[in-house]
Amino acid sequence: MKQYLSINNLIKIVLIVFVLHLNTFCSSEKKNIYNVLEYGAIGDSININTSQIQKAINECTLNGGGTVLIENGIYISGTILLKDNVTLKISENAKLIGSANPQDYTSIDTFVDATGQERGNCLIGATDATNIGVIGKGVIDGNGKAFLSENIKQKIEELGLSQNEKKGFGANRPFLLRFVRSNSIRLKNINLRQPAAWTCHFYQSNNIKVDSISIYSHAHHNNDGIDLDSSHNVIITNTNIDAGDDAICIKSTSPIPTHNVNVSNCKLKSDWGAIKFGTESMGDFYNISIKDCEIHNTKGGGIKILSVDGANIHDIDIDNISMNTVDMPIFIRLGERLRTYRDAEKQEVGSIKNVSIKNITATTQNLQNSRVSSPSGIFITGTPNHKIGSISLENINITLPGSEKDLQLKPVAENETAYPEFSFFKTLPAYGLYARHIDSIQLQNLKFNSTNPEIRKDVVFEDVNKINQR
Repeated sequence: MKQYLSINNLIKIVLIVFVLHLNTFCSSEKKNIYNVLEYGAIGDSININTSQIQKAINECTLNGGGTVLIENGIYISGTILLKDNVTLKISENAKLIGSANPQDYTSIDTFVDATGQERGNCLIGATDATNIGVIGKGVIDGNGKAFLSENIKQKIEELGLSQNEKKGFGANRPFLLRFVRSNSIRLKNINLRQPAAWTCHFYQSNNIKVDSISIYSHAHHNNDGIDLDSSHNVIITNTNIDAGDDAICIKSTSPIPTHNVNVSNCKLKSDWGAIKFGTESMGDFYNISIKDCEIHNTKGGGIKILSVDGANIHDIDIDNISMNTVDMPIFIRLGERLRTYRDAEKQEVGSIKNVSIKNITATTQNLQNSRVSSPSGIFITGTPNHKIGSISLENINITLPGSEKDLQLKPVAENETAYPEFSFFKTLPAYGLYARHIDSIQLQNLKFNSTNPEIRKDVVFEDVNKINQR
């Protein structure tokens, strides 16, 4: 009997110890969740919650990190800055919406972009941060229409600003997400909507994973989807982007390269370019793979590879891309614009080589909606003094609408120092492939189909040293 009681007591002691450990574990887990409601945030779509959300982030990082949770409501905020080891989670039943007042935003790493506009403001930002993320099935909305000129004027009147305060008010339109010199960044499942400028900008950042996010960006001008700027070690997968400007843009506004990038299984729509390298192109682009993506209803180019500010572009592999209703499916340009950013020194003219594009099917816009009357499928051009290196095109099938009946061809301008846009060259002498100023091009199984009469040749080469057709 004593032995039985002893065993029974031992079991009780084990159960008590287990419960204590379980409570400690649960308590520890709970401390890793920082609900913004506990810091005074109010999800009523009226109150500004910038300081309350920031307080939760600050306490989270000071305690070693965790998740800052936004749930159950519509939360208005200005700029919030992520810190080390903090993940911001927007639950499915919550929205984070940008304030309509430009005074609620902060600029981080201010710079001037290729259009001459000052940039740096953001809704969510991070500078020199490590192990950060934005997750959840909720919505982050930039409220970009609040920064349209008519609404900015209304806000100025509402705030009663002086003449001096009106200058430049609202001009630095906020990005939605902006990461500067940060590493180990994760975006997953989140729905990003309607910024006033770019949606998601990574600058001089690394170890980035973007998975299963959704972007809709049509509230203002320059509404890019994802911009990888002088950044490396990037994976973008299972992502849907519908953008007013470039959908996925690989760029370098500094001499630091963008490299080691893998994009796969994405659906892209754009009013400008779906997959774009440049135009800001001071630093090199290399070791970049883009595969298994769909592009649709895109008005300014499917795949655009542009080195015009000194970038050396090489070791690019683009494979298995389908395009439906897309202007100029493939455009490659080596130019001599040589614009500088952030007070960097001007670069020498860059280069493009070892580019492989294969397994592409495309249907272009019709004649009425095409940006160039009598469109073409592929345009590759260097300049008379700077030829493109080696290009490989394999298994490409493009369907086009034919040419205008009264089409009269003119010499194609060089435009060496101009902004690199295919529409600025106007109608090309070939409806399929026009290639010039190239050292070496390899072609295998290219098909160009015209649904209506076409008076131009399917392929035209000018100043191409070596052509290998199989």
